[in-house]
Amino acid sequence: MGSPVPGAEGTPLAAASSTSPGLRPPTRRTTELFMLAFAATLVTSALILVEANQEQELTMRIVWLGLAYLGVLTVVHLAVRKWAPYADPVIMPCVALLNGLGLVMIYRIDLAMADVKFADGSTWSPAAPKQVLWTAIALVLFCTALKVLSDHRTLARYGYTFGLLGLVALVLPGVLPSFIAPEINGAKIWLSFGAFSIQPGEFAKILLMVFFAAFLVSKRDLFTIAGRRVLGLDLPRARDLGPLIAAWAVGVSIMVLQKDLGSSLLFFGIVLVLLYVATERAAWVVLGVVMFCVGAFAAWKLFRHVQVRVQNWLDPFIDPYGTGHQILESLFGLGTGGLFGAGLGGGRPDEIPEANTDFITAVIGEELGFVGLSAVLLIYTVLALRGLRSALAVRDTFGKLLGGGLAFAMAFQIFIVVGGVTKLIPMTGITAPFLSYGGSSLLANYILAALLLRISDAARAPKATPKPRPQQPAIADQFTVMVERPK
Repeated sequence: MGSPVPGAEGTPLAAASSTSPGLRPPTRRTTELFMLAFAATLVTSALILVEANQEQELTMRIVWLGLAYLGVLTVVHLAVRKWAPYADPVIMPCVALLNGLGLVMIYRIDLAMADVKFADGSTWSPAAPKQVLWTAIALVLFCTALKVLSDHRTLARYGYTFGLLGLVALVLPGVLPSFIAPEINGAKIWLSFGAFSIQPGEFAKILLMVFFAAFLVSKRDLFTIAGRRVLGLDLPRARDLGPLIAAWAVGVSIMVLQKDLGSSLLFFGIVLVLLYVATERAAWVVLGVVMFCVGAFAAWKLFRHVQVRVQNWLDPFIDPYGTGHQILESLFGLGTGGLFGAGLGGGRPDEIPEANTDFITAVIGEELGFVGLSAVLLIYTVLALRGLRSALAVRDTFGKLLGGGLAFAMAFQIFIVVGGVTKLIPMTGITAPFLSYGGSSLLANYILAALLLRISDAARAPKATPKPRPQQPAIADQFTVMVERPK
């Protein structure tokens, strides 16, 4: 990724990162702080446009909100530069911009839903204040993770423990009774405890990525041994298919028990990518895709909720006022937005069910158009690429696998979300990272960002030079010591 800056050993130039020639920690601090200020400016401008187009009164409160957001980001910036001084300066500004745009869109949806009354007589409960609170908690958790986890390789020691916890968290909502794990919007992915609810699958994906990265590092030789060669592919031996079959079984179980196509696809996709990165063999990906297609086809034939999802994907007009209503409103909104959109505050997000969670990208497409939605997707692309770059540059194999898995998970998740909203693939019900409303998603993705920054810091930090040993004088130069015999 570059060569070290020439300079005398022990000078600041010699201490510069080998991945960024000429970029010293003070320069990184300035770059990151400038981009965070730019993100706060964009968020404040978007909030002003929403207020203006909704005919709200423009006051200095918006400016103070923007300054408060910049102040919080400055504190986070100082925490990153203190505990991860060599981390990539682009990752955190991308996260901050996505989070800020999500807050603006959630607030805009609150304004649109303020006068809506539901069939049971209830009214809309504003979600923006709750999301602000979750953002503050997530930032505290983010800083805590950076402080506590000083070396990402420490996670490899607890790989199997994390794997067990992740598996339990993933399947728990599907096996618990409905008074603890209620079915919401056709999926059982929540655990409810009175007024508090949590989506354990969001945290399970991180725990399972740590497990698979540690497992593949310790058992890599088993997956690199080739079996028979079929159609130009070196297939693995039958005895080595256990982990892939186990991941396939878990993915199908999620699809059946929780009625959650998105988490099933995301989990299995992460496993396949980690296998490919660890072995560099396309046969694992081909086998995995074939197995997933077979499992999905069987689930489509056997289970009604999967058939409904596929039916809405193929032809939502079969039931336009029932199961196909959500995807139709999403497509109408995207069509209304066109190339440049209706403007922030000029759309009709109140027509789209679950607009602030599953379909927030449809709201962005309606109000910012194809250009605005593409810009948001470009931010995700930059974020994923910087994570992959850090994974390539880090020196240990565990860090490469974990960093690659984390970056891919974020990119693949937004692909699943946008694919469902645009009817490219069946609707899945998972949320867009940092954009959508939801505490569990926000907390988990900020932990993911902290892990990416920790790996990036390890990748870009200069190699520690060993301390010089004190030179001993040559034997020929030693003085002769006369020892007097005691009388």
